[in-house]
Amino acid sequence: MGPLSGVRVVEMAGLAPVPFGGMILADLGADVVRIDRPGGSAITPPPGPVDRGKRSLTIDLKDPAGLASVRALAEKADVFVEGFRPGVAEKVGIGPADLTAANPQLVYVRVTGWGQEGPLAPRAGHDINYIGLTGALSLIGRAGERPVPPGVLLGDLASGGMLMAMGVMAALYERERSGVGQVIDSAIIDGASMMMAFYHGLREGGLYENPRGENLLDGGRSFYDTYETADGQYVSVGPIEPQFHAQLVAALEIDDEDLSVYLDPAGDKAWRDVLTAKFLTKTRDEWSEVFDGVDACVAPVLSPWEAHEHPHNVARNSHIDVGGLVQPAPAPRFTRTPADTPKPLGDCGSDAAAVVAGWA
Repeated sequence: MGPLSGVRVVEMAGLAPVPFGGMILADLGADVVRIDRPGGSAITPPPGPVDRGKRSLTIDLKDPAGLASVRALAEKADVFVEGFRPGVAEKVGIGPADLTAANPQLVYVRVTGWGQEGPLAPRAGHDINYIGLTGALSLIGRAGERPVPPGVLLGDLASGGMLMAMGVMAALYERERSGVGQVIDSAIIDGASMMMAFYHGLREGGLYENPRGENLLDGGRSFYDTYETADGQYVSVGPIEPQFHAQLVAALEIDDEDLSVYLDPAGDKAWRDVLTAKFLTKTRDEWSEVFDGVDACVAPVLSPWEAHEHPHNVARNSHIDVGGLVQPAPAPRFTRTPADTPKPLGDCGSDAAAVVAGWA
């Protein structure tokens, strides 16, 4: 099941971008076989949601027999994904030239932070460094305070794993016409730079000219921010358009006769003071009831561990149980080729020959 059903992927175990991108491919139906090193590795995350729907093989690449097994898998695969520093795969003997010689249709994906070339290509780095060099990190945080690292959401996952999966699908589509594969340089720094395109447009249009935390969409305005509630929780508020802001005012029972037009920056502090005081009068869940069915662009700020309980997420089956662990469901959704509910990571031991035979 899934639109990528029949696609065979070899994934070399690595840090967050590689397994997350592989999870996306597996969710969409690809047969993803992860290659682990004997004894595991401190550089790979513990088994969990990003490994769902995959099979695992433990292979020692330093053993000639193990290297031959990986090459045999790559010869039958459609996609090969590695996240080594530039040049490492070639030293091991599984570089693009090594594998595409036997399988010209192979889509070979190289996932790195800095990319395959450039002064920083051989250097170490992490999510925070990649998004820092693209300008993305500089946008996140409150006015007058330091930039705030957004975990690994923006770099490793969105700019790394998601970009990798998109590149794979584009290359597979192109292969349908050309009949040959290609090498993809999937760099997190490129993905993060690409996401900045929207902000470059905002700045050109005069909508992002102030320092961090003082602009329209970064908490700089009262009508696009989070507010604390009576129980120490938060709600997200974003009624930018007048018709939605009017519903916010009505639901909060605000007397705005003495307040300026909400879009006027000069009166924003007064609006913020009023909204702050109002939202502190009820709990987060009480406000959720108040705004139920109201087009005021107000929603509770949920933790990841309670999101699956929200009625909207329940109605959409946005979360699934995989091996006893509740986690986000595969996305996007397809009408003719829906994704199956994935299973936990399957352990194939070291029997690569059986996998190759199944791919024959």
